Amino acid sequence: MEILFYCQYVWGMGHLVRSLEFARALADHEVTFVAGGQEVPLSIPAHIDFVRLPALYMDELFTKLIAGDPQKDVVEIQLERKEILYKLFEIKRPDIFIVELYPFGRSIFSFELDPVLKDIRSGRLGSVKTVCSLRDILVEKKDPAAYEERVIQQLNRYFDALLVHSDQKLLRLDETFSRVVDFQLPLVYTGFITQQASPVAGRNLRRELRISDRQKLIVASAGGGRSGYNLLRSVLDAFERIHQPSSLRLEVFTGPFMESQEFDKLALRAAPGIRIQRYTRRFMDYLAAADLSISLAGYNTCMNLLATGVPALVYPYARQREQPLRVDKIKTLLPMRVLNDDDVRPGRFSTHMIEMLDRKRIGKSPAIDMNGAVNAAEFLKRWCGNESS
Repeated sequence: MEILFYCQYVWGMGHLVRSLEFARALADHEVTFVAGGQEVPLSIPAHIDFVRLPALYMDELFTKLIAGDPQKDVVEIQLERKEILYKLFEIKRPDIFIVELYPFGRSIFSFELDPVLKDIRSGRLGSVKTVCSLRDILVEKKDPAAYEERVIQQLNRYFDALLVHSDQKLLRLDETFSRVVDFQLPLVYTGFITQQASPVAGRNLRRELRISDRQKLIVASAGGGRSGYNLLRSVLDAFERIHQPSSLRLEVFTGPFMESQEFDKLALRAAPGIRIQRYTRRFMDYLAAADLSISLAGYNTCMNLLATGVPALVYPYARQREQPLRVDKIKTLLPMRVLNDDDVRPGRFSTHMIEMLDRKRIGKSPAIDMNGAVNAAEFLKRWCGNESS
């Protein structure tokens, strides 16, 4: 099958990482992956034709679009993106169009998605099945009733299937969307999507980093980085209270989107036993090697923690319900302490680090479905096979 996969990430990079993992599982098909956010260094599988739209992203309040290229205005970029998207449909003639999150979010990108969806329904773009790819938890809206009505109308009119990347035994969509019963299309819980962990790769990385069996490794991360400066600064403040280069190592990953001034402030605090980087393609190997992870609580980070079983200190982003709800669901599935604002003060934070460094990694995978990418790919294959038979 020919699959066109659209993913627009606007603040962090979680939507991109999860969608790419889904696309990775579609190795039996021709996949064109269309990404609309700022550039991130990625490893792209051979079966994926990766197309980057001119970048647009949003402010922290998600109220306005920002041009990735400061030499262009937003309207100019919008026109370029629409032209590229239509050109891809003409060239690729996809059997399936996968849209990440929309219409549950990214409504500001309706300027390029709605015309395509309407032309798919009219038949102008050929015989195309349209699928929504959705994470586990939706964020709050100012007017929930109006929001849910709009979503229902668009979903039922333009989409043929909804894939929710969650295990319904742990997190159901109706916990954050009340009108699931009004869906007129298949709703499929795929299980959670996560990258695979390799204990062998973790051990190899420890050797590469020359970390002895007597040393403990802490990995601190902040997802895409735009919301992570305060946490990572607090990590450094606390770590410096307990740091002994002979017994402790700290690897900090700020995220590729952290502001340059913030990154530079953190980078100045590098020292023997403390390394600070923006990004690594081997993040799962670092977690497999670590004795403790310190992080926010986005979808991908939480799935990475579950996949590796590493003890974790987690500081949920509290401006939305998403991260607090997720950690509340998974906190009993691995050695984890959920931090609040008082906990990240240097004295208390360092105490929590010491306590969690004594915890052991869980030895088996939690009893939830974390094979979401493969399950989603298998569903599409069965579904389209049945449709054509």
